[in-house]
Amino acid sequence: MSRPLVERRLIEISGRLKSLREELRVSEEQYSQLESEAEDARIRAMVSETPQADKDSRTTRRHSEAMQRHMSEVRTEIAQLESNQDELLDQLP
Repeated sequence: MSRPLVERRLIEISGRLKSLREELRVSEEQYSQLESEAEDARIRAMVSETPQADKDSRTTRRHSEAMQRHMSEVRTEIAQLESNQDELLDQLP
C-alpha cells in the first residue's frame, strides 16, 4: 500500500476511534444509571410483590443488559481498529 493511502487510512481509523471512545464513555455513564434504576426496580418489585412492579423490574434489567451488550460490541470494535492501526503503522517506512 502506498504511503498516502496508509496515511489516509490511519486518519480514518483515528477519527473512528475517537468517535467510538466517546460513544463508549457516554454508554458507560448511561449503563451506570440504568444499572441503578434496575436495582431500584428490583427492590421495589420485592417489596410490593405486584405484577406491574415485577414487569418494571424485568424491563429495566433488559435495558441494562442491552446497554452492557452494546458496550461490549463497541469495545470489540475499538480493539479491532487499534489492531488495524498497528498493522498500518508497521507498513510505514
